[in-house]
Amino acid sequence: MFEIAVLLTFPLCMSIAAISDLLTMTIPNRISLILAVGFLTLAPAFGLSFAEIGMHVAGASTVFLACFALFALNVMGGGDAKLLTAAALWFGFDSSLLEFLIYIAFIGGVVTVLIVLLRAQSSTIMAIGLPLPGSLLVAKKIPYGIAIAIGGILAFPSSPLLIAATHTAL
Repeated sequence: MFEIAVLLTFPLCMSIAAISDLLTMTIPNRISLILAVGFLTLAPAFGLSFAEIGMHVAGASTVFLACFALFALNVMGGGDAKLLTAAALWFGFDSSLLEFLIYIAFIGGVVTVLIVLLRAQSSTIMAIGLPLPGSLLVAKKIPYGIAIAIGGILAFPSSPLLIAATHTAL
């Protein structure tokens, strides 16, 4: 039963965050809250020690500090910073966190280039009536929650919590 919660909570929250960011350019705070509470609830249930959970908190804290600096410089939105921090909690302070961040960097670059190309053709896209969210074509922000979500889902198999859950299920 708990294994299903681990398998579904993270990918479902990340998917909802990506869709919300794409359609509304916002990521609901409850998504980040569910991710954080979900991890803190499920981690002890699958035998992660207090020290291991502490390393996950350390990894998320490091990501938070970087995101806070980027937010203060007006480079990153608050919803993106909260989502990235809450998602980092699932990866800990090890190679899985680095994998997660590398995926985000590459996918974020691709998403940014695609959106810039779309915006360059926005009048044509609107004229032919392609069903794209208007905020995607008009806003100056990039919905980086899409890259965070895709990167998180791609890196999720290396998450220590998922690994612990799959070992428990076997």
